[in-house]
Amino acid sequence: MVRVIAVAGIAVQAVLGGEVVRQLLHYWLPVIHACFAQIVFGALLGMAVFTSRWWVTERPQLADSGSPSIHAVVISNAEIIFFQVVLGAGFRHQEIPLWPHIAGAFIVMGMVIWTAVVLRKRFGASPELSRARILLHAIFGIQFLLGLGAYWSRIATVGAAQPMPVMVWLTVIHTVVRCAAVRISVLIVLICYRIVLVAGSAAGARRQVAV
Repeated sequence: MVRVIAVAGIAVQAVLGGEVVRQLLHYWLPVIHACFAQIVFGALLGMAVFTSRWWVTERPQLADSGSPSIHAVVISNAEIIFFQVVLGAGFRHQEIPLWPHIAGAFIVMGMVIWTAVVLRKRFGASPELSRARILLHAIFGIQFLLGLGAYWSRIATVGAAQPMPVMVWLTVIHTVVRCAAVRISVLIVLICYRIVLVAGSAAGARRQVAV
């Protein structure tokens, strides 16, 4: 099923890309194209994880006694990061002003810090979640600095007759690292669902008894 969704997503993304060119970047199509790409990459990431040796190998299950559950926390983290992608694409393609994207960056910062703190307090002994937490922090820090650099480059080159290389490169790198932030947020969700018991589930209860 994941493979079918991934292939269908790639086909839809190709159609959207063609429409972006045909419609000359109008009607929010570039924003939809940019955001749907994250969904397609998420499906491909899921397919890679589900078929990996790590996923299919039996692993000890961790209990989560906190509230809200770690699953709710990491899903909210991924959703907020994805929404920031929407805001960034909207600003980049001149569909919305800059301030929602700036406000979103600080909301993402708060969510990332909270997610990392929860992961450290509840699952500090888990090597998988510890590495994922550190990677999430590192990627967000780099992305935040790149966002500041991209904004500075727009101000510094505002009078230029055409986009200057410094602005192009900082914007492109900012966009690429943003994609990496989405990937790691989705990966953390998958890791949590693989090694942390889902509270209230029958399968989770059976696993907990077995452990």
